[in-house]
Amino acid sequence: MPTIYIAGDSTSTDQPAEPFNSWGQMLTRFFKPEIAIANHGESGESLRLFMKENRLAKLMSAIRSGDYLLIQMGHNDQKETGEGVGAFTTYKTDLKHFVAQAREHGATPILITSVSRLKYSPDGALTNSLGDYPEAVRQVARELDAPLIDLNAMSKAFYKALGPENAPQAFAAKDATHHSDSGSYELAKCVVEAIRSGHLPLARYLIDTPPFDPAHPDPPESFDIPAEPLPAAE
Repeated sequence: MPTIYIAGDSTSTDQPAEPFNSWGQMLTRFFKPEIAIANHGESGESLRLFMKENRLAKLMSAIRSGDYLLIQMGHNDQKETGEGVGAFTTYKTDLKHFVAQAREHGATPILITSVSRLKYSPDGALTNSLGDYPEAVRQVARELDAPLIDLNAMSKAFYKALGPENAPQAFAAKDATHHSDSGSYELAKCVVEAIRSGHLPLARYLIDTPPFDPAHPDPPESFDIPAEPLPAAE
């Protein structure tokens, strides 16, 4: 059975404590028990940092032929500055390197656009706070013929469906970037839907995954997974 690896930032990492959560944490719910998900995501990561800190090298030392690598960055790459640094330059080059590394090891890379932040314009419309970075991922997917999960577009449809009053429930506390248990669960369903409807080979390992439309999400009040207990005060 293959292992699913995740290379990502705080929006996909295994968050250490409530109320924060991520779609990467929830993903195991939708795969057969024998499928291992190795989440190498880390808060604050960009593609360049992931390489500089040898996280990619560590991941590549473990990945094997037949495995999968889900790649979702962008939030922190957007903050990097310097001559020539940008979505259509360094970011695309680094993404292509991740894809090449996975393929050299016989694994299948799957590109994922950055999950959208919750940011509204003065007229109440959802805005794009990630600039050209989601489009850069789409371009790399086309240029390298790599599978794409457009989580940026799907998350926007999810927030829009909830509306301004309920959308904050998908986020942790007053955060507009990181998600709550219920929000990350719905975003994991978005990822799974893209795998299922896109007929990716990973779909054969899914369980209990009926079609899901992010424009018609589950009502927030229907989410009934209990929060983790808080550590006892000393």
